[in-house]
Amino acid sequence: MSETMTATKPKSRVASKANEGALGGLSLNEIHHGNFIELVKALPDRSVDLIIADPPYNASKGGAWSMQHGKLPGFGGDWKKIAEIWDDMPLDDYLAFTLTWLAEAQRVLKSTGSMWVHGTYHNAGISNIAMQILGVEIINEIVWYKRNSFPNLSGRRLTASHETIIWAHRGGKREYRFNYEHSKDGDFSHDNLKSAGKQMRTVWDIPNNKAKEELAHGKHPAQKPERVSRRLIQLSAAPNDICLVPFAGAGTECVAAKREGLRFIGFETEKEYLDIARNRLEDS
Repeated sequence: MSETMTATKPKSRVASKANEGALGGLSLNEIHHGNFIELVKALPDRSVDLIIADPPYNASKGGAWSMQHGKLPGFGGDWKKIAEIWDDMPLDDYLAFTLTWLAEAQRVLKSTGSMWVHGTYHNAGISNIAMQILGVEIINEIVWYKRNSFPNLSGRRLTASHETIIWAHRGGKREYRFNYEHSKDGDFSHDNLKSAGKQMRTVWDIPNNKAKEELAHGKHPAQKPERVSRRLIQLSAAPNDICLVPFAGAGTECVAAKREGLRFIGFETEKEYLDIARNRLEDS
């Protein structure tokens, strides 16, 4: 395992304009309007250092879908969101979707790179299975404990108070970056489960509330707090690395990458959220 760099503490390290440019046929430091599975084909193999993916969890019901983009033999057809409800697919279609976007992510990720994939009980198991099918190796499964999680209003089940984050690399030789010293000695004072100077464990206590500035331009229904993405970056990336964000939403991961001194490429299909994300980046 590579331990080649100790990450700095979470201060803004904004990449300079000189570092902007293009990768393959896509501009860097931009969120592109469109479907990740279609547009990512313009990126070369093994060309990005980090991927932070917050895909649809398939937790909603009632939407209409048409499978039109991306295909893997034996796993249904292709996919494309065609309705406002973007989080509802039949199980076989969702597996096909997951295999398709993960295969592209694996293709463009460097052997020294890391991939972080968000999920809940709705989809984390499918992401895990899809990774095993593709030969993507799982490094850790993180339990993100949300101490201020929303209560269960029906009173018919336990209050959901955690999500899952899978840390993985593309498979093959284990060359991925791990900023181990930072994981032990960095400032994680907001995390009640992290002891100073001790190894970081796989349960993280990170409140789900967002700073006022994170919501100033609007919000996404599945928006994560910026501090989560900044931790992922600090653990597994270096300044000037390229961070790929397949499902940019309101732009949190791209904002975090910019503030940590990385270059980024994001993708978002919904114009409403794209506008929010671009406005946030202008203010970052």
